[in-house]
Amino acid sequence: MGRAWGRNIVDNGDVEIAGWVDINAAAAESAAAQLGLDEIVVTDDLRKALADARPDFVVDVTVPAAHRDVTVTSLEAGIPVLGEKPMAESMDDARAMVAASEKSGKLYMVSQSRRYDSRLHAYRKLITEQLGGPIGMLKSDFYIGAHFGGFRAEMPSPLIVDMAIHTFDAARYLSGTDPVAVYCEESNPDWSWYQGSASATAIFEMAGGLRYTYCGSWCADGKPTSWEAEWLAFGPRGSAAWDGAGAPSADVVAESEGFIRKATNIEGEVDPNFAGGIAGSLRDFVNALKTGATPMGECHDNIKSLAMVMAAVKSSRTGQRVLINEI
Repeated sequence: MGRAWGRNIVDNGDVEIAGWVDINAAAAESAAAQLGLDEIVVTDDLRKALADARPDFVVDVTVPAAHRDVTVTSLEAGIPVLGEKPMAESMDDARAMVAASEKSGKLYMVSQSRRYDSRLHAYRKLITEQLGGPIGMLKSDFYIGAHFGGFRAEMPSPLIVDMAIHTFDAARYLSGTDPVAVYCEESNPDWSWYQGSASATAIFEMAGGLRYTYCGSWCADGKPTSWEAEWLAFGPRGSAAWDGAGAPSADVVAESEGFIRKATNIEGEVDPNFAGGIAGSLRDFVNALKTGATPMGECHDNIKSLAMVMAAVKSSRTGQRVLINEI
């Protein structure tokens, strides 16, 4: 992922790489050489890199366990940070990172890259403009037989911790609401190739009374959904659906009488020029540095998506409904 971010930065005309830090300096040297970066600072010492390269910002693509140290060290040096998801491995670490951003007065943004999807944005527009008011029900289904191996195969909650944050964050974005409470159950079918629970079902209460339901599995071979999940939203004037792959659509009630009311189908308009994925994250972050605008994924907002993950895990472990503000 570090190499992907390296290419992403090189491809962006507004920025350039000043230094590359890795606990294995040889890996950083190899990655930099692949991109033709012969004169940048390469080291295994973050503080040295900050002092020698004097960057305008830091991109943190370390493992989640290192996010707090990298982010806090950079912010304390007066350097804004664009970090990979998830923000942290614990809410205590996440709060410390947000506090460091506040104390330094510098931007800390999490690259929740799957928010930068033109189809997701088209779906949100359908929901807000066509369904006649706040939605009352939102559901997502995620089923993929992902044979990763490696660390995910050994995680206690691989689906919820490593992947569901994308879907939970999208639910917040689509509904425009924040989480209040959750009840979650995790399971692991007999055939699962994961040590931890690779399947989960969660019911979130969101602000305003919305109920958001999540069903997913990473050990479901055959009939895969999109990595963006499959979605349904229901509001006062109809429903909107997105399969996570093509354009979304809405069925808007077209008459005031009848047992089953007739509806008009409206297809969402997808912007073909939308910068997606980590390219969108970088563009949004750089624009925020230039203009002072608040980007998606700004730490005060993104910590709410992390709280959904942590609360879901706690609910699964305790068998109890968990209030988000108690996480």
